[in-house]
Amino acid sequence: MLADIEPVNRESTASIIARRLRDAIETGALPPGSQLGESDLAARFEVSRGPLREAMQRLLSEGLLRSEPHRGLFVIDLEPDDVYDVYWARSAIERAAAIRVLRSGHRQQVADTLADAVRAMAEADAQDDPTALSESDLAFHEALIEASGSRRLVRMARTLLIETRMCLSALQDTYTREHPGTDERIAEHNRLIEALRSGDEDRMLTLLQAHMDDAVDRLAPTADRPRERDTRT
Repeated sequence: MLADIEPVNRESTASIIARRLRDAIETGALPPGSQLGESDLAARFEVSRGPLREAMQRLLSEGLLRSEPHRGLFVIDLEPDDVYDVYWARSAIERAAAIRVLRSGHRQQVADTLADAVRAMAEADAQDDPTALSESDLAFHEALIEASGSRRLVRMARTLLIETRMCLSALQDTYTREHPGTDERIAEHNRLIEALRSGDEDRMLTLLQAHMDDAVDRLAPTADRPRERDTRT
């Protein structure tokens, strides 16, 4: 009987290992191209190979690891086409989230939350802390997606945001500034907030797309992007 089933209160060993490996990939502790050796990781985590293999299979299914026959599992390398694909997918998700927020009755509250993230970006920039700036940048986009109230959009974005973190260290080196406090991303995000506050859907979506396109232009200018289909007759 269902009444006899006890609730599971503890996170499984495989889930804990998967989370820690995921965090290591996000932060660069396991950089792109790193090979994951079973015996070494099992010793580090002090676990048997069973839960370790389950954890690595989870990351493989999430697209964060790749398998090479006769060689093993490796952290993915983001090639130019991968970078384009990440930002193209992010654009679709964030545009959908923005539309939902814009058409809701709480866009001003969401704008306030996003403004907090931009203030954190500005503080990090003033302190010349590019890592903290990138984290605040990503927090802005996570907050926008979460504000949509769509669990599915949040779930879809999860792996994309991990892959985005893998791009951010390279992206931050492409921005130039004359002195602290002038990072271009701060102005870009403030413009998004202004469009949200005004309820200007067309401007908000245009700015979001431009934001994604700019990142791809900086990170992967050689990416093979599908041409826009000419619909004129």
